Amino acid sequence: MKRKHLKILKAVFSHPVSANILWQDIESLLRELGAEITEREGSRVAVVLFNEVRVFHRPHPGPNTDKGAVASIRNWLRKHGIVP
Repeated sequence: MKRKHLKILKAVFSHPVSANILWQDIESLLRELGAEITEREGSRVAVVLFNEVRVFHRPHPGPNTDKGAVASIRNWLRKHGIVP
């Protein structure tokens, strides 16, 4: 894993949950882990990883991912053994 992606992974697992993680960085991390990301209607994106599909809302108007989405992604990654 590249240093950039490791830095994002550490931010996802930081306590308290960070509200300063750019959505594009999370997408980049998920792609590095092998995810396929497709657009859905509106601001939704489908992420296929670990043979599961998760749907997230791309943040708008700001670029930062909300704390609930970060916590959800953290739990999903931890469930599959992905930790910093």
